[in-house]
Amino acid sequence: MNKPIENQHLETAQDLLLRPTGLDTSALQGVLSQMMSHQVDYADLYFQYSRSESWGLEEGQVKSGNFSIDQGVGVRAVSGEKTAFAYSDEINLPALQEAANATKAIAAMGSEQTGKGIITHQSPSLYLPQDPIASLSADAKVKLLERLEQFAKQADPRVSQVMASIAGEYEVVMVARSDGLVAADVRPLVRISVQVIAEHNGRREQGSSGGGGRFDYSYFTDAILQEYAQKAVHQALVNLDARPAPAGSMTVVLGAGWPGILLHEAIGHGLEGDFNRKGSSAFANMIGKQVAAKGITIVDDGTIADRRGSLSMDDEGNQTNRTVLIEDGILRGYIQDSLNARLMGMPLTGNARRESYAHIPMPRMTNTYMMNGDKDPQEIIKSVKKGLYAANFGGGQVDITSGKFVFSAAEAYMIEDGQITYPVKGATLIGNGPDVLTRVSMIGNDMALDSGVGTCGKEGQSVPVGVGQPTLKIDGLTVGGTV
Repeated sequence: MNKPIENQHLETAQDLLLRPTGLDTSALQGVLSQMMSHQVDYADLYFQYSRSESWGLEEGQVKSGNFSIDQGVGVRAVSGEKTAFAYSDEINLPALQEAANATKAIAAMGSEQTGKGIITHQSPSLYLPQDPIASLSADAKVKLLERLEQFAKQADPRVSQVMASIAGEYEVVMVARSDGLVAADVRPLVRISVQVIAEHNGRREQGSSGGGGRFDYSYFTDAILQEYAQKAVHQALVNLDARPAPAGSMTVVLGAGWPGILLHEAIGHGLEGDFNRKGSSAFANMIGKQVAAKGITIVDDGTIADRRGSLSMDDEGNQTNRTVLIEDGILRGYIQDSLNARLMGMPLTGNARRESYAHIPMPRMTNTYMMNGDKDPQEIIKSVKKGLYAANFGGGQVDITSGKFVFSAAEAYMIEDGQITYPVKGATLIGNGPDVLTRVSMIGNDMALDSGVGTCGKEGQSVPVGVGQPTLKIDGLTVGGTV
């Protein structure tokens, strides 16, 4: 009888990370006991093995390729608000003991503690433990990129240049904690991107698309590749015909799906526990209060199968959750890791994330999205006398403390007398995240998640995330344009 996938994860992690140097879980508990004897509150070991690759095609040729293998262990001790952290790219008992010994610097006064007995625990697996890199040969990966390029060029004769890339990662992580828990996860991740340049009458514009998730390259069928290519070409052609965007305060309609990146940046970061514990978020001390228009419900959900932002367990070994952050406009909670949840006296949400074994965990989003409302998207458009429809976004900047943001629209149109009319270029949305939440007047019934391309940065660490929302109508948002 086959073992459950969850049990296989721990065996895989031990085979890759421990057994090559003669380590086992008992040795790990000995190291943790050594750390706890320094009178710290909590200690953990985070082991990681990762293998990653990327391929880039331009002008019909593969012009870039990278392959890397990395492994190591992060050693952390926590005492009150203080954290001591050390890491090593060597996984052996002397390296662990040396790193553990370095944690004495934050020892608190108090009784001596020891590590506890071993408890193995596995959360239900949200994705198969596949190795994407091994799922296709090198020739097949090149052919995948060539087909994507071909689909884009065939979509329209005005397409003059196509750049395509794929990336894959196979990651095995294991956490051993001072409370005795030992848990592991095997995490696949793939992404494909396409960027096109279209030219007409001396004008050049670009468009981009892509997607991915926690599976292998077999997900990228010809139908999926054609969809990505057509979206990128459509965006480029729309911008070829775009007029300069007007500036001023106006009604803005945000499209479903990827435009949820504005929600992620302008609001999501402000709901992370560390910012609120320190009082630096605009949402600090606001739990139970009305922070958004009625009808707005925002959740962070790390439990959606195969999604880019999902995790079977977080980077502290805790099961991820579906956490309601704002419910019908009322702030219900924050995104938490164990440190901030303990210090704030709030529930743990399973949102501890780190870029690698060389980084400390912190509260981070997984898949953050707004729930459906009850309006048909066409009804929302028809309700606008004059405004902007932002169908897709490019980059943006946010100040977490104030909530102020600036986002550029990659694809946008004017709305006139309830109809989407002509495309515009150069539109930027300027506002304040908490304020924007109060200006939402209509919520669509077409909630969609993004296609699987999001990467979030915080304090120098990058992690994969997902975003989503239904079509939204926002009243009185400032648009920075070119006319």
